[in-house]
Amino acid sequence: MKDFNSTERFSDRVADYVRYRPTYPEALIDWLRKAHGVTPDWRVADIGAGTGISCKLFLDAGHTVMAVEPNAAMRGAAAEWLGSHPKFLTVDGRADATNLDDASVDLVSVAQAFHWFDPESTRREFHRILRPGGLAAIYWNSRRLTGTPFLEGYEALLHIYGTDYTSVAERYADEPRMREWFGEGWRGTASFDHRQLLDFDALRGRLMSSSYAPQAGHPKHEPMIEALRRLFDACAVDGRVSFDYDTRIYVGEIP
Repeated sequence: MKDFNSTERFSDRVADYVRYRPTYPEALIDWLRKAHGVTPDWRVADIGAGTGISCKLFLDAGHTVMAVEPNAAMRGAAAEWLGSHPKFLTVDGRADATNLDDASVDLVSVAQAFHWFDPESTRREFHRILRPGGLAAIYWNSRRLTGTPFLEGYEALLHIYGTDYTSVAERYADEPRMREWFGEGWRGTASFDHRQLLDFDALRGRLMSSSYAPQAGHPKHEPMIEALRRLFDACAVDGRVSFDYDTRIYVGEIP
């Protein structure tokens, strides 16, 4: 990973992360099946698995999933939520040191955590743990920044009150950078519509699950929550706002 602190950024936000972070669309699994031949018997290593949101997507589709996560609090939350599933296992490991065996998995899955990883050491580790012909699927929910007054107001709020929002937002890769990362192993990309419908409490929790949102006690925290309340009141329809995403996925082998 790019720095040790990235593994601990969410330790004090686990409860909000579990309750309010978005899932991923089932269309993502359908695309992996139809476009890339992924089948339910493929063993999945979900790297940077966090609280298990992306793991559940693959468990529900019939896969055995090894959740590799360095943050103890998040790994514990995943185990509490999914630990009774017979095909689920948690592993204390990092993107560049997963503690998995050589050629032991068919599919590497990485969701939101990818932008915290060191590209070169991560590629080497993924090459090591994937069996020949195995694939890596890198995907995340990209929040739409424009298109509705709520989306545009929320983006403005983050720029005003976020502690390091700009630097975090700039970590996400685009298609040219992902093609470069995969190199000759590049196989394809797709994008899917996704959204959350949130009441105010859920919207507040969604905001506070973000590592750049100032917590209680920070001088920006209360003004930020007051601004969020005003934005919600101005934009809500039937007591909810639509938090819209494009779920982007990039797939390839790791040569």
